[in-house]
Amino acid sequence: MIDEQNILKLSIKDFFSAKMLKYSLLPFILTIVLMYILFFYIAGLGIESLSSMDLHTTQTTMQNGIIHTETTNVKLDGSSFVDYIVNFVATSAIVSWLVSFSLYAIGGLATLYLSIFIAIIIIGFLTPYVLKEIQKRHYNDVEMIGYSNVSLALIQILKWLIIMIILFFLLIPLYFIPFINIIAFNLPLYYFFHKVITYDISSCIVTKEENQLIKFNSANNIRLKTLALYLISLIPFAIFFGAVFYVIYLGHTYFVEVKKIRS
Repeated sequence: MIDEQNILKLSIKDFFSAKMLKYSLLPFILTIVLMYILFFYIAGLGIESLSSMDLHTTQTTMQNGIIHTETTNVKLDGSSFVDYIVNFVATSAIVSWLVSFSLYAIGGLATLYLSIFIAIIIIGFLTPYVLKEIQKRHYNDVEMIGYSNVSLALIQILKWLIIMIILFFLLIPLYFIPFINIIAFNLPLYYFFHKVITYDISSCIVTKEENQLIKFNSANNIRLKTLALYLISLIPFAIFFGAVFYVIYLGHTYFVEVKKIRS
């Protein structure tokens, strides 16, 4: 029987093999490219929407007991609009700091969570190849049967994606409570992370019935592992290089569990 410590050692050793390192580069490259394209697309929409702005100002004065009202309409286009924003922000150090902090904080979090989401999807295409390599190295006596297909996988991912979005909205009241908001904000994405990565691995190795038995016998153990892997993913750039390791580590877990069942 392979204990947890040996599973971790085997996973690290497998990850640093030449073939696995090649596999690990693919999620990194594809995620960077997709986020690069997405960034410029969103930036382009933002610049286009901010390319012009109409300013309406009203000034009321009183002369000889008579009220005079003057309305001025100014349209700022292109660089004029940018200059206006820069001059406005520059007049207040507090406003400048708040704007900068908000942009960096929101942008940083959005980039981090988006990278996790994209990497999860990309690694799904590599999972069968990574698991076959692990089987060849350590589990020649365990047949990879599997129970899924492309259409079923897409339906499942779509279902979990919808549930994740619903959870994001349902947990909005908790986002304003310090410390609890950290858990509340990460819970929907962890749900999606856990579902997708365990489905990708189990559907390549075991039958549907065997997967149910593994869930019954080792559900908490697997949840602890996926939670630990998700927390590691919150370290910037860790998901880029660690996605293949996640598959290796959980793959060993499923191979060991199904070997027990079939024995």
